[in-house]
Amino acid sequence: MGPPGIGRPSGRSAAPARSSVGNALPSHWLQMYDEFITKNAHQVSQIESTLRSLTYIIPGRFRDAEIASESIHTGVQLLSLYHDALLRRAHTLSKLRAFRSSVPPLSPPPLPHSRYTRFWTLKSALYRRVAYVLQIVEYVQLLCEMAAKRRGERTRWRVVVLLEAIKAVCKLLLLRITRSRPLVTPALPEREPIPEEPPEDSDEDAAFAGLEEDDPDRRSSSAPGPQPNGHSSAPLGPNGEWTMPRTGMTLPSLPSPGDTSGYLLSRVLTADDIKPAPKLLNRLQGQAYAAEVLHILAPLIFAVALARSKDKRKAWTPWVLGVGAELAARQLRDRGLRTTPLERDEWRRRGWAMGWWAMRGAFYEHVTKGAVEGVRQRLPRLLSGILEDYEYLWENYHFSTSP
Repeated sequence: MGPPGIGRPSGRSAAPARSSVGNALPSHWLQMYDEFITKNAHQVSQIESTLRSLTYIIPGRFRDAEIASESIHTGVQLLSLYHDALLRRAHTLSKLRAFRSSVPPLSPPPLPHSRYTRFWTLKSALYRRVAYVLQIVEYVQLLCEMAAKRRGERTRWRVVVLLEAIKAVCKLLLLRITRSRPLVTPALPEREPIPEEPPEDSDEDAAFAGLEEDDPDRRSSSAPGPQPNGHSSAPLGPNGEWTMPRTGMTLPSLPSPGDTSGYLLSRVLTADDIKPAPKLLNRLQGQAYAAEVLHILAPLIFAVALARSKDKRKAWTPWVLGVGAELAARQLRDRGLRTTPLERDEWRRRGWAMGWWAMRGAFYEHVTKGAVEGVRQRLPRLLSGILEDYEYLWENYHFSTSP
């Protein structure tokens, strides 16, 4: 038997090495995946849209097709949520690098919704966690209902009420975290394009750039346009922008002579552009606060009433309670709280969402269903078949018509 350290290695020394290699490979693959998503954001968005489109034609094509379709749709939505987090981080880093290099970012100013939600996401870790829980529940709710229905109607409605209660609690928490400001949909920032980063130039390149600016002959020879060989030194982009040959930065296309005023006005900062993010929404007080709470509880009231109803498809009581709570919330709202663009957009979105009540409960069974049948009979066979498949979802699943 040889001295220690000579001969076959012991199991204690070999196992950690294998474990470290096994842990390094998944993290390396995840890092490569994150870099791919960051560098190909536009292509990733197209792939996600294509996969979502496929889920619109799967229902009714084979047995349990609705579960397969909703599983794909839920998976894509959850994956896109992870992609949004990656691109949001890359977008923030790109803007920081641009400001540190004294080069203004090449992306347009963010929308009010993005500014507001990004502020609370960065300011409050609790807001970020609650918003992610709310978003995930909204993505998986229909799939959970489909799975629960296989165990019986009683289990299904328990799951429906539980999910609606979780969403209501999350929204009430967000209302408290934002200091009584109205909720916005979605609660997380939406995906934004990553601003282009100009390449880093050396000191020698900067010196030559100064010489080119002072030499009229160099400026005329380096100007964009047809060269002696008949080719352009820097072709125009798809939107008419010109790429500078040395730095790689792009210059936007000039407006047409008749649209100069509109071009200039689009680049003027408004009061909302410089307003602090929390000021984009006014704080709720009194009956306006009660209206927001009632708006949050309306879906839960409807779900509880349906779960306790004996004839869930034809009983008018659950539908009247749900719509009544929503209409009461709209009447209690203070109209003076629609002074900012973000508030007006949110009230407009909620107004359109009221249309989903026509596809729910007894109103759909007694009124809308006949209209849908009439439309379906006038459509071509392919579209009629797709609409018929979706009628099955509307009639049998609570969350299929949830706003």
